[in-house]
Amino acid sequence: MSGKPLITVLKAPPMKGRRVTASALLSDYWALTKPEVNFLILITTFVGFYLGCAAVGRQFSFVALFNTLLGTLLVASGTATLNQYIERIFDAQMRRTARRPAAAGRLDPHAVLGFGIVLAVAGTIYLAVTLGGLASLLSLLTLLSYLFLYTPLKRETPLCVLVGAFPGALPPLIGWAAASGGLSGGAWLLYAILFLWQFPHFMAIAWMYREDYDRAGYLMLPGGVARVPVVILQTMLPLLALVPISIAQLPAQHTSTFYWAGLLLGLSFLYFGVEFVLQQSRGAARRLLAASIVYLPLLLILRVTLR
Repeated sequence: MSGKPLITVLKAPPMKGRRVTASALLSDYWALTKPEVNFLILITTFVGFYLGCAAVGRQFSFVALFNTLLGTLLVASGTATLNQYIERIFDAQMRRTARRPAAAGRLDPHAVLGFGIVLAVAGTIYLAVTLGGLASLLSLLTLLSYLFLYTPLKRETPLCVLVGAFPGALPPLIGWAAASGGLSGGAWLLYAILFLWQFPHFMAIAWMYREDYDRAGYLMLPGGVARVPVVILQTMLPLLALVPISIAQLPAQHTSTFYWAGLLLGLSFLYFGVEFVLQQSRGAARRLLAASIVYLPLLLILRVTLR
């Protein structure tokens, strides 16, 4: 970073013909954190925390939960901001991302970089001080693997989706570690669900915006004749695996109730995946994306309710 004072760095450069207001500036910094993504991250972190407390018989602590969610939110926001700093030139070439603050040039790149570093460092230290080393280490692992493995691989190989699924599934482990001080089988079951869920979710997004990704040089999907088979495999195999895994996490005392509810959710998600791979249309991809957004919170809510 430059030697400029932080308050100066965080100011947006005046754009020709554009009057920058305080509310517009705050809105841009808020957008950098990707609040819609953070909402899902906080849900999965909460579930991990809640079930982690129950797994070790520890009394639920609202203070510890607040510390967990705040620290995780800071790291996730910093990661999102730094990702937009790294990819700002390529985001400007895509219709769906061209209006992001960094890509559109509404914020100085130094400001974006400084903001991201401050958030990420603050969140990592906060988790370490309030909750211990494991939760902080997992958050740092998420940040580093996302920024320095997944992000550059997006322009190198379609395997980036597989690589990105590893850090993408870590939030419930952060919550579990914060609550219990360790990781047990239940934590890894949550990890498996979130890991598998990401594939149909991102295949739907990649298909909907494949021209955008191609234009910017992102290899979320392979080119040529390999494209459709890869999409089918990365959609169907995880969805088929999610059906038994969704049922496998059921609490023994609620076997019958959870079995049918989990089976219904898994099969419904699978239905939209089958529709997508058969039709290979934007509309089917949009329905699969919507199904993924509905499926995961419902499954997690059901799991917490039937604890």
